[in-house]
Formats: sequence, C-alpha cells, structure tokens
Amino acid sequence: MEMFWYLPTMGDGRYLGTNYGAKITDLHYFRQIAQAVDRLGYTGMLVPTGHACEDGWVVASALIQATERLKFLVAVRPGGMSVSIAARMAASFSRLSSGRLLINVVAGGDPVEMKGDGIYLSHGDRYEATDEFLQVWKQLMIGESVTFHGKHVQVEGARLQYPPFEQQSPPLFIGASSEAGHEVAGKHIDTYLTWAETPAMVAEKVADVRARAQRYGRSIKIGLRVQIIVRETAAEAWEAAHKLIQHITNEEVQAAKQVLDRFDSVGQRRMTQLVREHQNSLEISPNLWAGIGQVRGGVGTALVGSPDEVAERLLEYSALGIDTFILSGYPHLEEAYHVAELLFPKLPVEFSKRPAETKWEAMGELIAENRKPTR
Repeated sequence: MEMFWYLPTMGDGRYLGTNYGAKITDLHYFRQIAQAVDRLGYTGMLVPTGHACEDGWVVASALIQATERLKFLVAVRPGGMSVSIAARMAASFSRLSSGRLLINVVAGGDPVEMKGDGIYLSHGDRYEATDEFLQVWKQLMIGESVTFHGKHVQVEGARLQYPPFEQQSPPLFIGASSEAGHEVAGKHIDTYLTWAETPAMVAEKVADVRARAQRYGRSIKIGLRVQIIVRETAAEAWEAAHKLIQHITNEEVQAAKQVLDRFDSVGQRRMTQLVREHQNSLEISPNLWAGIGQVRGGVGTALVGSPDEVAERLLEYSALGIDTFILSGYPHLEEAYHVAELLFPKLPVEFSKRPAETKWEAMGELIAENRKPTR
C-alpha cells in the first residue's frame, strides 16, 4: 500500500466553517507539511487545483528542493491548457526533481469556475478534449514530433526540446465517475482514483474501469482518496470528528448546497447524494463518516475510529484491488503525524525511496533556438 498526503493550498485549520483555529497557509507552512510528509515515508503528496487554491505548479516547484523523496501529484487541465506547453512544464519539473512528478488529469466539474477560465465545453466535450490531449501528450513525452488535427486539440510540429526524466511520461492519474471518464481512464491512465464511497459502490467502479482497460490491452492501478480521523480510541476519534464540524451553521450548509448543486461532475453528485441521504447519522457505512461533505466539495467522507478500526477499513478497500491511498485530515500538519504514527505500523505500507539522480550533460545555447550545438 502506497500512502499519499494532501497539501491544503485552499486553507487549513482545526475546524470547518470558521477562521477560529485557522492556519496561515503560506510557503513556510507548505514547506513544513512537505518536509514532514517526506520524512514520515509517504510516497507522494496531492497538490490540488482550481480557483480556490494557490497555483499547484508554482507551489510544487517551490517545494522540490525542500524535499528528497516525495513525489508531487500536480494537475493538468486539458480543456484549458495547451498540450505542448503543459508537456514542457511537466518535462522540466520531472528533470529538475529527478522524476518526482505525477500528473493528475483534471477534466473539470464546476461550469461556473470553468467559464471564469474561458472554458465553455460540455461534460462530454471535456472528455473528448482529454482523450485528444493525452494522445498528443504521450507522443511528445517519448520524443516524437507531433502533428495532430482533432476536434479540440490541434498542433503542428509540436515537440519537446528537453525530454522528461527517463524520456517517458510521468505516471498519469485521473479521478472520474462518469462513463466518459472511465473510458478515458481505461484508454490512457496509469492510476484511476475514486473518492471514498461505500466499499460496494467503489467495487462497482473498479470493475468497470478495469474491464475498459483490458479492452485496450492495458492494466490499471486503483487509488482511493479519503479523509482520516484516527485516535488511540474510537471514542476520541468520534469526538474529534464532531469537534471538526461544531462551528458549521445551517446557513453555511445551505450555501454549500447551492454551490455543489451546480456541478456537472458525476463524482461530485454521487458524493453530495451520499451526504444528503445520511444527514441524520452521517455514518454511511462502518467508520465511513460524511460530515465533512456538508460544506466541502470533493472528498467529503472520512474514515473515523481507532487505529485497528481504520486499518481494517483500509484493508477492506485494499482487498478490492486498491493499492494507492491519498489521505488527509485537519489540520494537515498535525494529522500527517497522527496517521503515520497510529496507522502505518498496522498496514503493509511501501515507504518512499530516494530517486536516482538526473544525469546532466554540458550544453551550449541552442542555435537559433532550435538546434543543439554539435561541436
């Protein structure tokens, strides 16, 4: 089991719905979290994307030299980025970090946010654009010169002057719950991600994605994104869960509902429905609690309990074929330690390893910005 952590670039604190107990989320705080996660043995860290976050590429780049083994899962957004420019960014990051880059392919889910970024594609068109984007992306990453005329992506003579680490694409991740998203995952993606729904719901998604990958003659890894609230006893964990949401008001829940209802993301709609169907208890299956999803988009469920209980639930997901777990908890610095100290000893965790060094060669300036000097 590979364990990842989450970098809270859209704010962090001890409670939801209030500035009381909030953190100053500046570069110093991000560095603290990254270095803690690096030392504790997490494989990588998810750096989120979107208008509510600091820019993921800038933040992750600033943390390369602050870390030694940690991999950074950073987003590309095919509907709103040039594929060749995105590939150059990724190749440079990969080279300068000795291959510590993973790519989170994000098609988008909030039409209002996307219009603010100049993206006016429907849900289906976004996944068509993602498919074309990844076709070109993969060719660029192995050093080919690419001319491609698609419905959404068009390039002529696109190429990478400086190849990525090991001259191949960084591993590709995607979180998607729609049929179109599953098809893109089966065709292109290395690790498919799902938010923590009930084990039965997750099993259904895993089976569908794997079947689609097999039709393309591929295999695919599976990852789970979930919040964690673990304490030495179950009573302490549930007390921490209830404290986390103690400042949330009904007005804030209703305001969040209005925003989340505008999303056309199938995954977000599934998560929102789970939260609302269990408003009375919020425990939607053993130890799986939906309290966070009342006011948070994305992963709104948390595993809550003692180390033995939470480890047992994670192993149940592992038995479905999941080997990558992207975890988080509030506040994220302290909870990174809680999770590592209480859970890692009870799980078959594969700890991070120091990457091989990038091999650099001396090179003069390009001739006319296109040809390498040969003499």
